[in-house]
Amino acid sequence: MAMLDINGLSISFGGLHAVDDFNVTIEEGQLYGLIGPNGAGKTTVFNLLTGVYKPTEGVIRLNGQDITGKSTVEINRAGVARTFQNIRLFKEMPVLDNVKVGFHNQHQYSTLTGILRLPKYWKVEAEMNEKAIEILKVFDLDKEANTLAGNLPYGKQRKLEIARALATDPKLLLLDEPAAGMNPNETEELMQTIRFVRDHYKMTILLIEHDMKLVSGICEELTVLNFGRVLAQGPTAEVLKDPAVITAYLGE
Repeated sequence: MAMLDINGLSISFGGLHAVDDFNVTIEEGQLYGLIGPNGAGKTTVFNLLTGVYKPTEGVIRLNGQDITGKSTVEINRAGVARTFQNIRLFKEMPVLDNVKVGFHNQHQYSTLTGILRLPKYWKVEAEMNEKAIEILKVFDLDKEANTLAGNLPYGKQRKLEIARALATDPKLLLLDEPAAGMNPNETEELMQTIRFVRDHYKMTILLIEHDMKLVSGICEELTVLNFGRVLAQGPTAEVLKDPAVITAYLGE
């Protein structure tokens, strides 16, 4: 059974087809890329997958479960987490607390227990701290657990956002331009981190990216969008040689 199966996904805004008859199947444990020119509909697909938008048509199945049109909270609890093109961190909170926010979809203790600071509160807090530190170690951020998120260098903020997404214990991780604004060394390190996350957590990853070195270096298969429609789809090496892709996306 595929981890993600999308059939006929479409959405229109004022008569404009932002995504039109989008189909993709992503297997468990796959590293999959979604690319295309600016305005092609890539982030709109992510918004449809995470419940930000409701599709006009089509069906989205996660591990066989129909999640079409469900709320963002329901979809997150079903096992989908994401990062954003523009980093969204709680910049006035420490790094550790940013990751702990990701545990919000896992019932921990009652509101009354939290207010009164009952023994269960301290027990759960200790467990969350331990789990958060383990996740931060993956990104070499554990030594900065008490640093305010907004004081981290840009590349580390990108990593922290991925770490927070992992805290929700997803089956499918959506990364929206994770290398945006990174220098070549940071991008190379990010590639290694994404591979590690996939292998260590047995994660299925779908990413949007413009950095073609990263795309060709880690994505096993690609879908290319143009004007909301699928232009090409298949193994990465083959797709990137497609004349239509070179013309529409690479500008050659």
